[in-house]
Amino acid sequence: MKGTAIILLVLGTPLVQAATPGEILASYRAEATRVSPGYRPSVAQGAHLYGRQFGVSEKMPACSGCHTARPSQPGRHVVTDKAIKPLAPTANAERFTDPAKVEKWFRRNCTEVVGRECSAAEKADFMTFVMEGR
Repeated sequence: MKGTAIILLVLGTPLVQAATPGEILASYRAEATRVSPGYRPSVAQGAHLYGRQFGVSEKMPACSGCHTARPSQPGRHVVTDKAIKPLAPTANAERFTDPAKVEKWFRRNCTEVVGRECSAAEKADFMTFVMEGR
């Protein structure tokens, strides 16, 4: 009986799982399609979101302001001057491998740069662009 309780406890405990960038991208694409059945991933839309000047913050007007025009290159935070590793998984294998961290990153950066949370379609398009590793 005690052994059964331990097994059930272990099986019922959520595990922190690593994911691949492709798996995380697939989840955003699935959510975008659920919300908007005609959704189609767009590198162009992702590039537009990445380079667009939103004007919400004078210091952080665009993603490319800190991450450079090329996601495969290292960047520098415009406020703290802290070095930032490349966004592209082809240049930084750690990027987009933890779903919770990815969501936290989007929530923080979309709020600070875009001025609101990004939609699943925007996240999917952004990742589609960044994963090209330009």
